[in-house]
This record gives sequence, C-alpha cells and structure tokens, in this order.
Amino acid sequence: MCARFAAGVPGRGLRAVARDYRRIALAHPNVVPLLVTRPLATPLVLRPRGTLRPLEAVLTLLTRAGFTGADALHIYRALFGLLHGHVLNELQELVDNPDETDDLLRLGLHRLPITEFPLLRSLATTLATYGGAAELETGLDILTGLTATLAPIP
Repeated sequence: MCARFAAGVPGRGLRAVARDYRRIALAHPNVVPLLVTRPLATPLVLRPRGTLRPLEAVLTLLTRAGFTGADALHIYRALFGLLHGHVLNELQELVDNPDETDDLLRLGLHRLPITEFPLLRSLATTLATYGGAAELETGLDILTGLTATLAPIP
C-alpha cells in the first residue's frame, strides 16, 4: 500500500476534485448528461487543452503520491466513472410533490402497485432523505480504500 495515500494526502486531493466536480455539475445540471452521452470522439492531442487539465492535475497528484502513471490513470478513470454516475443519479432524484409530508406520497410511489414494487415502496423514506454529498463521500471512501491497495512504485 502506498503510505502517502494511506495517510490521506492524495485522498484529500481526490476528494477536493470530486467535491468541486459535484458542485459545478449541480450548478450546471445539463452538462454531465451531455458529457456522458456525447464524449469527445477525438484523440487526446486534438481536444481543447482545458479538457485535459483535470486529467493532468489528477495524474500529477497521484504520481507525486507514489503511484505509477498507469495506476494513476486507472484511479482517474475510476474516479470520473464514479463522479459521472453519482451526479447522474443525484440529478434524477426528483420529488413528485415537494409540499407533501408523507414520503410515499411526496415521491409519488403510492402510484406503484404494492404487489409489484414492495421494496421500492418500502424505501420511500430512504429515497426521500437522499443526501448527494453524503452519498458521494461514501463512494469516495470505497474508491480510496480500493486505491490504497495498489502497490506503490518500488
């Protein structure tokens, strides 16, 4: 395990990247679905340099922490896969009737047949109390835990 990663140095940096990405994505909710469904289909060298700077910054953070370039690239891809999926999930957490106090009614789950969707209906309170920031932190905990198991450069 990379000691500097275990100590949290790149973990803090990755969390900052993730939190900033989430903040910007929520401020511009139409951007992430566009990025995910219509990625730039051009070689890296032909892309606008601004689109490459986040990649370079994360690779720099991770290689300075002792990861190989290849491992850093794997971590970057896992991080942005998590971020894209997380933000897409968070953006679709829509409430049917925000003024309703009963979670089942608030989310409109009462319209689902109980015999067909018993689990979904039973999770109304959990669904209604979705916390995007907390969910992201849980995902980052998982990612940084997995990443810490990669071997550092000898």
